[in-house]
Amino acid sequence: MGGDRDYTFVPPVDPITRWDTRVRFFALDSTYLDRAQSRWFEEKTTDSTAEWKIAFLHHPVYTSGRYTLAARGIRFALESAFASGGIDVVFSGHEHIYQRAELQNGILYFVTGGAGSLREGDASASPSIARSYDRDYHFMLAEITDDGFFFQAINRTGMTVDAGVLRKPTADTAGRR
Repeated sequence: MGGDRDYTFVPPVDPITRWDTRVRFFALDSTYLDRAQSRWFEEKTTDSTAEWKIAFLHHPVYTSGRYTLAARGIRFALESAFASGGIDVVFSGHEHIYQRAELQNGILYFVTGGAGSLREGDASASPSIARSYDRDYHFMLAEITDDGFFFQAINRTGMTVDAGVLRKPTADTAGRR
């Protein structure tokens, strides 16, 4: 990261099709959030013309695990910037579980921290959480196509524990995302 606490990048151009990517990633240092980083994030997300904007950070924005209270602080600090910057998806870790939040202001939030240390029993029920999984290690697959952002969480035995798609709103569905 060249000493920076935040950065942004686009995946490389596909060498076969030579198609430019339609996604931009934004990395934030959620351990030491400050005004300079917030200004950088707001500027970069506002200036980006990417069709899909994906943020990732260490600490969860939505969780029903052991860091629920800390997540409220992260949410207070970042959620409005995610919405105004056009972020579509946010990935975080810190919790050693899988969780997908209910869609919040059109943004899909994931906690995918179940690869390093298993913490069974940490995935509590919550109205803001659509799916939780803490019974085994997991990993995620994600793909962006013309039809949307597809995701799948898979445990180490190969069982799908969650899957779905986030579609970009059209003129007909903009109010129902």
